[in-house]
Amino acid sequence: MSSAVDWQVAVRRAGGLARPGPRGSRAELRALIQVLRSAAAEAPGHVAQITGLHDAAARVAGIPIYVVDRPRWAEANVEMFAHLTDGLLPTSKLPGSARLAGEEMGVMLALLAGKVLGQFDPFTPLGAGVGAGDGADSERTGADSELTGSAGRLLLVAPNVLKVERELDLDAMDFRMWVCLHEQTHAVQFAAAPWLADHLATRMRALVEGISDTEDGADRLTRAVGAVVDTLRSVLSGTADAPSYDVGGPLVEAFLTADERSAMAEVVAVMSLLEGHADVVMDAVGPARLPSVRRIRASFEKRRDGTSLPDVALRRLLGMDAKVAQYRNGAAFVHGVVNRVGHRGLNAVWDAPEHLPSAAEVADPEAWVRRVHG
Repeated sequence: MSSAVDWQVAVRRAGGLARPGPRGSRAELRALIQVLRSAAAEAPGHVAQITGLHDAAARVAGIPIYVVDRPRWAEANVEMFAHLTDGLLPTSKLPGSARLAGEEMGVMLALLAGKVLGQFDPFTPLGAGVGAGDGADSERTGADSELTGSAGRLLLVAPNVLKVERELDLDAMDFRMWVCLHEQTHAVQFAAAPWLADHLATRMRALVEGISDTEDGADRLTRAVGAVVDTLRSVLSGTADAPSYDVGGPLVEAFLTADERSAMAEVVAVMSLLEGHADVVMDAVGPARLPSVRRIRASFEKRRDGTSLPDVALRRLLGMDAKVAQYRNGAAFVHGVVNRVGHRGLNAVWDAPEHLPSAAEVADPEAWVRRVHG
C-alpha cells in the first residue's frame, strides 16, 4: 500500500531548505564534534549522581550518538514519523497528494531544524530509515552523514549548538555539556522505564489513527486556516499575551476534537514530566562541574522568550510556546515532588505506566505524591 506521505520528498525538501548554519574552520568543527561526543559520554554519570538512576545510566552507555547537521536532523525525524505513523495515515485519491504532504512536512522540518540543539529518539528501530536526503552536505559541519537507527539514539545538532553559544557568548565547554546533560537525561529516563517508549508510541498512534478515521477533514482544515489568520492578526496587532493552548499551538488544536484534546493532554503530561525532569537535572550539576551554569540558564531563558515578530508568529503557530510551557510546568512538578520525597521518591514514576502523572497532577505535584506514596 502506498504511503499517504512521500517521505523521500520530505527529506529532500527539508535538506534543500535548511540553512547550513554558522561556519568555522575545519579544526574548529572537528573540535566541536569531539567535545560533543565526549560530553555525551560523560553526561550519564552526572545524571546518575543527581537522580540515583545508576543502573539506567549504565545501560545508556551503549546507545549510538550522532553529531549531525540540520538536514540530517530533519532526515532522522522523517524516519521517526514514518515509523510512528506506519499504516495509519489514509492515502488520498487526489493525484500528487502524497508528494504535497511530503513537501509540507519538509518545509516544517526545515523551519525547526535551525532551532533544535539535541534530541533523544527512543522510537526509531534499527533498519527503519527512509534513505539519505539529496540536499544535505555533511562536509559543511563535518557531522555524521549516515543514521542507521537503533532502539534509542542521541542526535546532537552541531551547527545549532555553535550558533547559540556564539550568539549568547557562552562558555563553549560548559554549554556543550549542559546540552548533553538534558538529552542524556532523556536517555536515562527511557532506560529506567523500558516500557515508556511503547507506552507513548501506542498512545500517539491511537491518536493519529483516530484523527485519520474521521470524515471531517474539510472542517478541520477550515478551522486550521482560521487559527493561522487569527494568530497572525494577534501578532501583527501587538497582542502582548499569547493564547493559552492545552496541548499545542493553534495548528494542532484546530485539528482536534474535545476527546482528542483530552487524549493529547495525557501525552503532553508525560512529555512535560520528561522535559521538566531533564531541565532540573541539567541545572543541578552545579558550578563545580559547570561554573557558568546559572548564566547559561538565564541567557537561555531569554532566548526561549524571543520577541521579534517572525519569531513570535512561528512559535505560536507551531506550538513552541506550549513546548516552553512543558519545560516550565514539568520542572515545577519535579521540584515539587523532589521537595517532598526526594529524587528517590520521584523515581517511582519510572516503575509503571500507572505511576505517570496525569495532566491535573502535573499542576498539583502533591496530588501525585499522595496517590503514589500515600
